Amino acid sequence: MTTPSSALPDADLEVDASGLKCPLPILRAKKALAQLESGQMLKVVTTDPHAISDFQAFARQTGNKLEAQIDTESGALHFLRRR
Repeated sequence: MTTPSSALPDADLEVDASGLKCPLPILRAKKALAQLESGQMLKVVTTDPHAISDFQAFARQTGNKLEAQIDTESGALHFLRRR
């Protein structure tokens, strides 16, 4: 799932998990989502090459909606909407 960068969702909170390997980006995202209210958006910046599939699995398991994932030169951006 990719979204053009011109159509990026607005994030209510951003987590920079650059340089972290699994499972740390997911754990940081889980902690950040707990701070948000239902319907709010979390943006997570990652550099782990496995993060795209990790966040897809995380969204399926938790019920949070993965609104977008964007591959960047340095990693990926993930947009999760809190359930």
